[in-house]
Amino acid sequence: MNAKEDAQRRVLELLWKDPRRPARGPQRGLTMERIVAAAIQVAETEGLAALSMRRVAVELGVGTASLYTYLPGKAELEALMVEAIGADDPLPDDWPGDWRDKLEAWARTDRETYRKHPWMLHVVATARAPGPNMLRWLDSALRVLEGVGLTEAEKVAVIESIDAYVRGQVRLSLDHPEPSPDEVRERDAVLGELVDFAPYPALVAAVRAGVSPYAEDKFEFGLRLMLDGVEALIAGRAAG
Repeated sequence: MNAKEDAQRRVLELLWKDPRRPARGPQRGLTMERIVAAAIQVAETEGLAALSMRRVAVELGVGTASLYTYLPGKAELEALMVEAIGADDPLPDDWPGDWRDKLEAWARTDRETYRKHPWMLHVVATARAPGPNMLRWLDSALRVLEGVGLTEAEKVAVIESIDAYVRGQVRLSLDHPEPSPDEVRERDAVLGELVDFAPYPALVAAVRAGVSPYAEDKFEFGLRLMLDGVEALIAGRAAG
């Protein structure tokens, strides 16, 4: 087993074993829940870059060595943080309506979760070790598409595509926040002085229509297009 495989095994063991007990040594008054909650607090207030075992120990008012009686390191801690956030999310299959209603509700809820916890964008993108909450959620999402005529591979592809779309849109909105009206006016005034827009007629038409590349309704428009494609695939299967 190489180092990468060994690290993944440690994460999986921690996710799936009883999290209430420390790996070794005395409890020192800590619980895994307290450690994870403190780590989330650090990530929420200071960003993921500030997260470390030492920083979490400071947050808890204990020595860093105390944390290592519960978990091996930061990678395992990040996996538990995602599991803790995911435990509060509604399952896709619990939403009312048909398959499309359920996927729309999940996508919107997912977007709000990532907005509230932006550090999760990086952790989820690099995570390779599924925990109980993640598998419970995926099982529920796949049940949403039961009986619609898609293959198992297509069901997984639909779920993964929507999840990637949501994460991409949230990251885009965080990296490029909507400018204020004053900023837009100032920018447009400067551009009007410096740029000849005649060679860009399509862009001019979009701007005159009041379009902003990062407007809120773009999320709903893109989600609708994705689900329209899924619906067309399902209808084609039913007709064929």
